[in-house]
Amino acid sequence: MKPLPREARDTLFLLAVIAAAVAPHAEHLPLWCSAITALVLLWRGVLAWRSAALPGRWTLLAALLLVLGLTLLTHHRLVGREPGLTMLVMLMALKTMELRARRDAFVVFFLGFFLVLTQFLYSQSLLTALWTLATVWGLLAALILAQMPVGQPHLRLAARHAARNTLWGLPVMVALYLLFPRIGPLWGVPSDATGRTGLSNQMEFGGVAELANDDSIALRLRFEPGVVLPPPWALYFRGPVLTLFDGRTWRARAAGDAFSQFSRRSASPPEVAGPRLRYELTLEPLRLPVVPLLEMSPEAPGSELQAGELSLRRGLDLQWQAPRPITERLRLQASAYLDYRIGPLQADLGLQPYLELPPSRNPRTLGWASELRRQPRFADLDASRLPVALADAVLAHVRSEEFIYTLAPGRYGETSPHLVDEFWFDRRLGFCEHFASAFVVVMRAMGVPARVVTGFQGADAELQDGYLVVRNSQAHAWAEYWVPGRGWLRADPTAAVAPERIRGGQPLRPPPGPLAGALGQVNPALWLQMRRAWETINNRWQQAVLGYSRSDQFDLLKRLGWSAPDWSALGQLSAGLIALIAAAGGLWASWQARPHDAWSRQRQWLMARLARLGIAAQAHQGLRQWAELLMARHGSAAAPLAELLLELERSRYAAAPAPALGLLARWRWQREFTRAAAPLRSRHLTRK
Repeated sequence: MKPLPREARDTLFLLAVIAAAVAPHAEHLPLWCSAITALVLLWRGVLAWRSAALPGRWTLLAALLLVLGLTLLTHHRLVGREPGLTMLVMLMALKTMELRARRDAFVVFFLGFFLVLTQFLYSQSLLTALWTLATVWGLLAALILAQMPVGQPHLRLAARHAARNTLWGLPVMVALYLLFPRIGPLWGVPSDATGRTGLSNQMEFGGVAELANDDSIALRLRFEPGVVLPPPWALYFRGPVLTLFDGRTWRARAAGDAFSQFSRRSASPPEVAGPRLRYELTLEPLRLPVVPLLEMSPEAPGSELQAGELSLRRGLDLQWQAPRPITERLRLQASAYLDYRIGPLQADLGLQPYLELPPSRNPRTLGWASELRRQPRFADLDASRLPVALADAVLAHVRSEEFIYTLAPGRYGETSPHLVDEFWFDRRLGFCEHFASAFVVVMRAMGVPARVVTGFQGADAELQDGYLVVRNSQAHAWAEYWVPGRGWLRADPTAAVAPERIRGGQPLRPPPGPLAGALGQVNPALWLQMRRAWETINNRWQQAVLGYSRSDQFDLLKRLGWSAPDWSALGQLSAGLIALIAAAGGLWASWQARPHDAWSRQRQWLMARLARLGIAAQAHQGLRQWAELLMARHGSAAAPLAELLLELERSRYAAAPAPALGLLARWRWQREFTRAAAPLRSRHLTRK
C-alpha cells in the first residue's frame, strides 16, 4: 500500500486525537452537536485522504451561523458551561476545515488542550485522568510534528519527544500540585455528583426514585482500629430533616421561623450511651449544604464541626449544615453513638411545626387516623405510652395490608390533589418516601409531632480497602415522632413493608448497563470482583490525590520546618518555587542558545573581541576574512592580530591533529590575542 503524503498522515492523526478529546464530552453535548462534530471530522478526514481542496469561507460562515442558532435554540444562551462547551467543540471541529497554515494548526492544538481541560468540569475520576493524559500526549505529539516541517518524521519519533517533554515537566507539575494554594470552591469546581443524590431540602413523591437509579458511591467511612462495625440496620446517616408539608412537597424549617426561639430554649445535646464510634468520612460532592453523618453525633444544636476549610453547624433538627453547597470531596473526622436519646423531653411551642398539616388535603387519611385514635385500646394509655402504641398500630397496618414496596410506583397526584389518600387507600405502591410521608401525616393527624428525615441507610456488605462504602442507591427516608419524656424516636415504615431493605442495608439496585448485564449473566462473581477492584483503585486515587487538601499542604510545610504554616507561608513558598522554575528555565534557554562545541565558542569569543575593535565580523565569514577586515581598519598596527588569526586558521584546518586547539593552548592563544589587541582597543576608543 502506498504511504500517505506527510500532510494527509499528520492531518488524520490530528483528527483522531481531536475525536479522542471530544469523546468524553459526548454525554454532555446535545445530540446534534455530537452528530455534526462527527460528520465534520469525517468529512475533513476524507478531504485529507484524497488531498482535496478545503471548503470556502462562505461555507464555513454558513456552518458557523447554523451552529450559533442551534446552540441558542438548545441552551437559550451562549454563555455558561453547557453552551460554552457546545461552542468550543463545534468551533474546534470547524477550524479543522481551514487547516491551511501552521498557525491554523496551532489554534486547533490550543483549542484541543482547553477542551481536554474541560473534562474535569464533569469528572475527576482516575479513568478521566488517564484518558486526559493519553489525549494530551497525542496533542503534544501532533504539536511536535507541526514543529518538524522537513522530511517525513515517524509518528513514533514525535510520540517519544512528547513523552520525554512530559517527563521533563513532571517535577514541576508535582511541585505545583503540592504547594499551589487550594482556593475553594474554585479548586473544587468539578463535581461527579451533580444531580445524582436527589437529597434536597425538599422532597416530592418520586424524587428518591431518581436517586435510586444512581449506584455510584456517595460516601465512605473508615472507623478507628478496634471499632466493631455496626450492623447494616443500624447505619442511618442523617441528612435534611423535612417538617413543612403543603400536600405535595416536604420542606425543611426555616432557621428563623416563629417557633425556632422556643426550640432553641429547649435545645440540648443528645443523651448518648454505649461505645463511641470514631470514624473518618469522605463525602462525594452533594451540591447540598447538608453533610449526612452517622446517627447520632453527640454535639448539641448550634455546635460547630470543622471539615477542612468548612465549619459545619448543627441545626435545631440535629442535621449538620454547611455554609455553602458541598461542591468538592470533603473529608472530616466525626464520632457517633448508636444508643441515644434526643429532646426535647417535655412539650413546648417548638413542637408546633411538627403537628401542622395542609388544610383540606387528604380527608380520607385524616378520617382513618381519627378512627384509629378513638379505638378503645388506646383510651387508657398515658402520654408516654400512647404515641408509641399509635406508631406500632400504624406500622402494623402497613405490615398487614397489601402495600407493595416498588421503585416504579408511577406518578401520584395526576387526577387528585390528595396524594397521601391515593397512596394510603387506592394504589398502595411506593418506596421509602411514600411510606415515611404517609406515616408522618397519619401521626400528625392523631396529634403526635412527627417529621421526615432523609439521608442514607445501610452500606455495602464488605469493606473496600478498609472503607465502608455507602452508595447513592442507599438514599433513604424515614420518620421520627415525639414522645413525652423520651424525646424523638425513629420509625422506619419501609422496614414494615420491605424488611430486607433495612435489615441487610441493601441498596435499591438500578438496572445494569449493557456491559454489566452481559458480564453479570456470564459470571456475576467476576463482575462483582472487577467492580470492587476498580472502586478500590479509584478510592485510593481520590484519597491520595484528589483528597490532598489545604490542611495536607500545611502539614507538609510543618515537615519542611514551618512552625505555624498559614496562607502567607504557602504563598511565599509557591512564589519562590515559581521564581526558581522561571530562573531555571531562563538559564536552560540561555545555555541552549550557546554554541555547544569548542570551535563555535572560540569563534563567538573572537566575534565579541573584534566587535570591541570596531570590526563587524559575521558568523558566515572565515578567519582569513576577519584578518583582512582588521588590516583594512587598523592598517599595519593590526598585523600581529591578523597573524594570530591566520595561525589559528592553519591549526584548525591542518591535516595533522591540531594540539593548538586544546583547552590550555586555546587559553594561551586568547591571552596572547587580548594582549595584542590592547593597543588597537585604545586606538579605537580614542577615535570614538
